[in-house]
Amino acid sequence: MKVVVIGALGKVARQLVPLLADGGIGPVTDVAGVVRKPEQTDRVADLGAEPVLLDVEHASTEEIAAALVGADAVVWSAGAGGGDAARTYAVDRDAAIRSMDAAASAGVRRYVMVSWVGSTPDHGVPEDAGFFAYADAKLAADDHLRTTDLDWTILGPGTLTDEPPTGRVSLFPETGALPAGTDSSVPRADVAQVVAWTLREPATIGRFVRFSTGDTPIPAALRTMG
Repeated sequence: MKVVVIGALGKVARQLVPLLADGGIGPVTDVAGVVRKPEQTDRVADLGAEPVLLDVEHASTEEIAAALVGADAVVWSAGAGGGDAARTYAVDRDAAIRSMDAAASAGVRRYVMVSWVGSTPDHGVPEDAGFFAYADAKLAADDHLRTTDLDWTILGPGTLTDEPPTGRVSLFPETGALPAGTDSSVPRADVAQVVAWTLREPATIGRFVRFSTGDTPIPAALRTMG
């Protein structure tokens, strides 16, 4: 399996790429990491992946498709990083949607989207909140992915932390708002493991996997999605 990770130097992807590259999780034999700046390529290589230089924010669907030729799976782990609403929509919605269409055009069947736990129509983020653009953009991208013929999985981790990995998660229902006071926190290192295991678990295809730290080993939790 060849996996292309878009946004390879994000905080989750920096932990995901080595997991895939060392062959410890999943049937991965080749990993490519997409970044937008020439000075970032050496860092991708140091993580064990083939660097791919592409500014997905401004790249066309055809340009993204060219970067995906020969891949078996795509992981979207890119993002605008908050702040400017226009750029958030440009990256988290528009570029993400182009990457899905590009995957289909390039013949890549498997697509894993790293989203967030609240990516539902009832996310509850008010329109005047600074976080609204992100919530709205991610939901639009996720909903577009659901309309495709790709073998997609949308991952919805809760509040991200930099704690050490636990290797265990708890799953939430795929729809509906989380109850008030729910602790949805999860280490980024565990999110990386969830992505890696998702690539090898067919039970996750066509599912929205919402999760936090929990008591169930990640592979076992993902198998229950079937």
